[in-house]
Amino acid sequence: MSRIFSGIQPSGELHIGNYLGAVQNWVRLQEGPDRSFFCVVDLHALTGNYDPADLRQRRHDMALTLLAAGLDPDRCTLFFQSAVRAHAELGWVFNTVTPLGDLERQVQFKDKSARQESVITGLLTYPVLQAADILLYRADRVPVGEDQVQHLELSRDIARKWNAKFRPEDSPYFPEPQALLTPVRRLMGLDGQAKMSKSLGNTIGLLEAPDDIWAKLRPAVTDPARVRKTDPGNPDVCNIYSMHKAFSPEPVQAEVRENCSGAKWGCIDCKKTLFTHMEETLVPIRTRAAQLQEKPGTVREIMVQGAERARAVAERTIGEVYDMMGLAH
Repeated sequence: MSRIFSGIQPSGELHIGNYLGAVQNWVRLQEGPDRSFFCVVDLHALTGNYDPADLRQRRHDMALTLLAAGLDPDRCTLFFQSAVRAHAELGWVFNTVTPLGDLERQVQFKDKSARQESVITGLLTYPVLQAADILLYRADRVPVGEDQVQHLELSRDIARKWNAKFRPEDSPYFPEPQALLTPVRRLMGLDGQAKMSKSLGNTIGLLEAPDDIWAKLRPAVTDPARVRKTDPGNPDVCNIYSMHKAFSPEPVQAEVRENCSGAKWGCIDCKKTLFTHMEETLVPIRTRAAQLQEKPGTVREIMVQGAERARAVAERTIGEVYDMMGLAH
């Protein structure tokens, strides 16, 4: 059976960058709880510095906003990674077939390890656990951004190596998962200098109040060449226009382009129009979040039920894997 899997860090409330760059696509791809698996990857979060109470809250906030953003427990399986222990078990199994050099060549490992005096092993083996996350459900489709393509290539390599070692004469047990690239690229932050990131303080949260969103949007960086309203703008280099392409209908995008490049609008006019169309997307999300918050146990119940469904699939996979490896109980 064809399956989808993707995961997201428990970073708390979603911001518009990770909503547009990942979760909006997940909502479109939901095909049913036996075919679509979406996971809050809290085991991966352990590779960074964190406070346990804060992590607990961030996990809950992420789950709540994923549901508010449109993930439907009747159309997908949503769960916490740590609630399914087979993720860690299969991660260890895959460590035994993954060459060290393959991990050391990972771009994200090289970037992050270069900034650390003492590099933890979990940072090196992070992509092996990612492979286990995907292949535990024998998923063949993985919605990812371009920055995760290398890790997905490693997942295919790991599947190929394991299959060759333990299924040499039979059809492959693990599929080689293919990327479903997210249609919307990650947005630059409101500062126009880096991708949206909570750590950089350049984001807009999905659940922020309208007044707070406008307070952030009003001073946001636009085309640096537009000093005065009468200066013609270039929408192709304007970060606000890139947000229009995510939130505004195509006729509005065309209107914005014409008025910006012809110096008929100032940047504040462009931002007011963006704010209007952004609110059309965010109001229903905030409404659903408020409804979930009125029933405090709902999110936990959904995540527990999701973990039960995920475990049923995961335990079958790990049992078959152990059997093929000579470890059947």
